[in-house]
Amino acid sequence: MRPKRLSVIDNFRLEAPFATEFRRLLHKLQQFERPTELKSLLITSAMLSEGKSTVCAYLGITAAVHKGMKTLIVDCDLRRPTMHKMFVLGRKHGMTEILQEGFSPRDAVKKTSVDKLDIITCGEFHAEPTELFDVEAIGTLVDDMKFYYDLILVDAAPALPVSDPMLLAPKLDGALLIVKAGATQKEIVLRALDIVDPLRQRFLGVVLNNMNNTLPYYHDYRYYGYEYRTRKTQEKIVEQARDRRGRKKNPSGEADAPTDTSRSHQK
Repeated sequence: MRPKRLSVIDNFRLEAPFATEFRRLLHKLQQFERPTELKSLLITSAMLSEGKSTVCAYLGITAAVHKGMKTLIVDCDLRRPTMHKMFVLGRKHGMTEILQEGFSPRDAVKKTSVDKLDIITCGEFHAEPTELFDVEAIGTLVDDMKFYYDLILVDAAPALPVSDPMLLAPKLDGALLIVKAGATQKEIVLRALDIVDPLRQRFLGVVLNNMNNTLPYYHDYRYYGYEYRTRKTQEKIVEQARDRRGRKKNPSGEADAPTDTSRSHQK
């Protein structure tokens, strides 16, 4: 018997440090001074494997769970779609069928186990995604869905390999560029920024992903001295920290190396 596949929802804990960062991100997005309300957001990256889909998924979960926003995630990365895998949903009856067969977007919406969070998956595989990609049709879909949802997140293809995200971005209210810390080369990031520069006010900024691997202590509550514990346990932690800072002497009279107590949380 195969083990049950876990979705990103199963890995989400509202009080986890990484969830705190997504709440901060959502709050910042809502604070932008804009001529129009931010109801649709394109999420892209410079290259493959930078975590844009993960950011999109967790931002959607955060909006639905933390803010109670009716949220829709649309998988528009027709070349390397992942939302159906991340949420353990059927791939069929998604964007491919909407664009190719005129399938109803309302009928393509798939419910998740999170209240107020829905998904439109990529649909069946298509051999020519460039020909299938219809900017006007996707823009109309997003505009129509604004009547039913508070926030629409569009997971788009990376910006450097293909032109899809930059063609689609003007049809949405805003755009984010995801960059993988410690992995994406500076020249690639600068090239991506040159590409998104014409978006002007629609480009809201860069989200630095994978910080737990470059600064592992950053995502630990202890980095902030902030943990939910009893007073006795807190006092014990403080005492242990003082011992470490004092670099206790070992029998040879030399100082012990500081104990590495960092933890990492995968985004």
